[in-house]
Parts: sequence; C-alpha cells; structure tokens
Amino acid sequence: MNSKKWMVGLALAASLGVTSAWANSVPKDLPYPQSTPTADEVAKQVYFVNHFYSVKNFSIKRVSKKVITVLLSRSEGSKPKTNTVERHLNNDYDDGVIKGRDVAIFRSGKLRGTGMLITDFVDDAKSQSYSIWLPALRKIRRFAQPAHDDAWGGTDFTFGDVTLRKPQHETHELLGTETMNDCLMAMEIPKKHQNKYSKNIHGPDCSPKGRSVYKLKSTTLYSNWWYDYRISLVDTQTFGDYRTEYFKDGKKIKIIDRAWTSMKLDDPRGLWWKYWYGKNLLTNHETMASIPDEVAEWNSAMPGDFWSEKTLRKIKR
Repeated sequence: MNSKKWMVGLALAASLGVTSAWANSVPKDLPYPQSTPTADEVAKQVYFVNHFYSVKNFSIKRVSKKVITVLLSRSEGSKPKTNTVERHLNNDYDDGVIKGRDVAIFRSGKLRGTGMLITDFVDDAKSQSYSIWLPALRKIRRFAQPAHDDAWGGTDFTFGDVTLRKPQHETHELLGTETMNDCLMAMEIPKKHQNKYSKNIHGPDCSPKGRSVYKLKSTTLYSNWWYDYRISLVDTQTFGDYRTEYFKDGKKIKIIDRAWTSMKLDDPRGLWWKYWYGKNLLTNHETMASIPDEVAEWNSAMPGDFWSEKTLRKIKR
C-alpha cells in the first residue's frame, strides 16, 4: 500500500470524532444559547457537539475482539470491507498551544496494528499535525493535514466532512424548524455478506422521529467545489446534527446520517455517536461506522501522556 493510501485509510479514525482547530470561533467553553440562535450560532453549536467539548476526554475502547467499533464500506451489491478501531480524544489542554489530541488504533483488517495521533492547535491558522505508526516498518511517519475534498480510503466521507471544515468555510442560513418524520438510515447487510463484526452493527435509528430540528443551509465559500450547499437537520435542544444532505447543481448527491445518544450530563450537548452512515447517491456506495454501547467512555482518568507517539510505538500487530 502506498503512502497516499495509508494516509487516506487512516483518516477513517477521524470519522469517529477528531477535532479541528477553531479556537477563535468555537471555544471549548462555548455557552449554551439562552435565546433562539442565529444560523451562525447553530453552526458553532453543532461543531461544539461533534468535537465533544462538553467533556475533557472521550474514548471508544476495545472491550474485546468482537466488542469494538466497526468501519464498513461497500459498493452496491458487494460484500463490505471491514476494519475495527479504537479511538481516544483528549480536550483537556490549557497551555494555550494545543487544543486537542486524538489517538486511533486499528485492530483488524488491512490496517491492523496501525495507529495515528492527530494534534490540534489553538492557533486557528496552524494546520493539524498527523503522526502515523506503520507496523510493517516499525516507524512513525509525520505529515500535514490533507485537502478538504480528499476521499477517505474508499469511504463516502471527505476530510472536510469529518475534521477540516469550519463554519467560516461556509455561509449559513436558517430555513426554519420542522419535525423529523423518518428514521435515520443504516447499512443493511445480507446474511451471506456478514462476518463476526458486521452481523452486530446498529440498525436504523428511529429515536429522532418527532424531534424538533433546525433546518440549516450551509453554502461553501470554495469555488468549483464538489458540492454547492448542504442542508443539515439539527436538534433544537441538543444541537446534534441528525442528517446532512449535499447538493450540486440543484441535485442531491450525498447524505450523511448520525445517530446520537446522550451522555446524561447537565449539558444537553453532551452526546456521542452510535453510528455514522454515509451514501453517495450518484454511485450508491455506502459507508458506516458502528459503535457498540459498551465501548463508549468519557471523562476517564487516562494519563495525559497516553496522547503521544509513545503510545503509537507500543502498538502490537
């Protein structure tokens, strides 16, 4: 596998919640709105929720070989490609330099034994840094952040979708509120295509049905971009973004659904994902990240030096 594919594939871990530097616009202590928010304020709240700023750290652990987060990707009618991953995010930095760090470790599939450390900086103008542990070489390689529109190793997400897009990269407009009237989508896998991991993934989540949501239109500021605008359905109480639909030349081209569940904190924005589901509507290619309830943990007592290259070097293949 060449270095480009390694980097793209490893960015799958970021789909489970990597941070992005946006200190000037979205502080980690962003207050909960006391009145009806503007479109820009809704966008900031969505960012806050997706980056777990309501807690000091968040992990999706490996409980066992079978109880672990599963990443699935498939073309229409084919058997899904499967990887499993654990991931640990730390927002507990106050040195004025680092905003957050994220460690991801692949435990099965072609990327087994590979790890990645992402460092996010308070300086909004500074790019994220990426350190990758390559098990075949027993070495760490470092590289700068990828392009926003790069696709992640056969998935239906881009780096922009998950980690790099900031509210200032788009203009935002509130199109009103509505009621969610359908379930979120999920990957449905025929029994003949299931394995020990994929047979236990989450099914469609219907819990958002009946919830009041903001309809937020976000138009990209990039010229000749892969989408013109996207419309997100955002919970009016928790600011979890259940669904995002992407449009190009007036045609819907992609959809991403996120199934949220509560951490039961005093802050209603304390949420974590049960799964992400993405579908390219032009090709019918699908991607899903399914997170078992047992693996989620937040505000743990993990030592701060866990989020370092030392952890990558200890990974066993």
